[in-house]
Amino acid sequence: MEVDWAGDTAFILDNISEKPIPVYVFVAVLPCSGYAYTEGFLSRNLDNWISAHVHAYQFFGGITRLLIPDNLKTGVEKANWYSPVINKTYHEMAEHYGTAVIPTGVRKPKEKASVERAVGMLSTWITAALRNRQFFSLDELNKAMWHKLTDFNGKPFQKKPGSRESAFAEEQPFLIPLPAKPFELSTWKIATVQLNYHIACDKMNYSVPYEYIKHKVDVRLTQHMVEIFYKGKRIASHKRLYGHCGQYSTNVEHMPEKHRLYTQWNAERFIRWAGDIGPRTEQTVKAILASRKVEQQSYKTCIALLKLADAYSATRLEAACEKALCYHSYPSFRSIKTILKTGSDKRVKENPRALLEKPEKDTQQYAFIRGKAYYGEPLVQGEDDGE
Repeated sequence: MEVDWAGDTAFILDNISEKPIPVYVFVAVLPCSGYAYTEGFLSRNLDNWISAHVHAYQFFGGITRLLIPDNLKTGVEKANWYSPVINKTYHEMAEHYGTAVIPTGVRKPKEKASVERAVGMLSTWITAALRNRQFFSLDELNKAMWHKLTDFNGKPFQKKPGSRESAFAEEQPFLIPLPAKPFELSTWKIATVQLNYHIACDKMNYSVPYEYIKHKVDVRLTQHMVEIFYKGKRIASHKRLYGHCGQYSTNVEHMPEKHRLYTQWNAERFIRWAGDIGPRTEQTVKAILASRKVEQQSYKTCIALLKLADAYSATRLEAACEKALCYHSYPSFRSIKTILKTGSDKRVKENPRALLEKPEKDTQQYAFIRGKAYYGEPLVQGEDDGE
């Protein structure tokens, strides 16, 4: 299959400004029959280049053993007569379809004469024929081009019987069958494994084995998957994340042994453990879990709190939590540990709030009683001013 971008561009009109937008026409031809496929794209980037090949193979219903492109940058990274360097994504597509990419030589259009000739003919048959029509979307333009393409492939040959369509009917049985799934476009990036054994890619985080911390890895991104390679060996794969930035996809097997212990804990387990000690301890654990935006951030605090039962006994921990809840609805680990350390949990167990209440004292004997003279009124004869 010989492929190329047509030299002449088509145009669609902007819906608002009605300014013309150029459309680049991709052409693929089977040299034996001359059967052709064409499609318009808004740019000639790698994504559209790969999509055009996938659509062409679907149109032909099979795959050719050779794929002959020009030395364009989206297909060939480094042009060389003996060993050209093929773009990684383009090479991956060829591997998926079981075909070999053989670029033409630099400035050697005759090596893909069929597509060069088809480009000239299609420019006249399709692009020129549609130049006086107005299109406001790419889909609308492509539908018109495919309608013209059907007429082009069915047009009788001038110097031999049949048409490109009839010749293709004889050629099609020799094509390689299509794979079960079409090629999924992928992009490659380079990332460095961070100290938390994750890589950051498109503002999302994916884990790799912690042994690769500070190493550079190759990342293959598809629409659904993220694959991570180190020196050509795949070391991790994840389902691709979408949505708000900063999400994490972590495989437990990638974590160091000490970090794996925390993955076995959850809020229900902490609450159940605290409930075995007492209702006030359970209430305290729930308060600690609710005090953080991310629940996992409170796991270490819960473990430390519940471990106090081993050092001071479950009874004392329950009493300390009860006392701490009298002071604050969201007690901290430090305050409960201070209560246990000072032994204040042993005092006034019947009514912990009594500690907050000050005893009433008879302060009448120390009071100063001011008379009417203090407030500017004259004293009545025989009345003490109180001082």
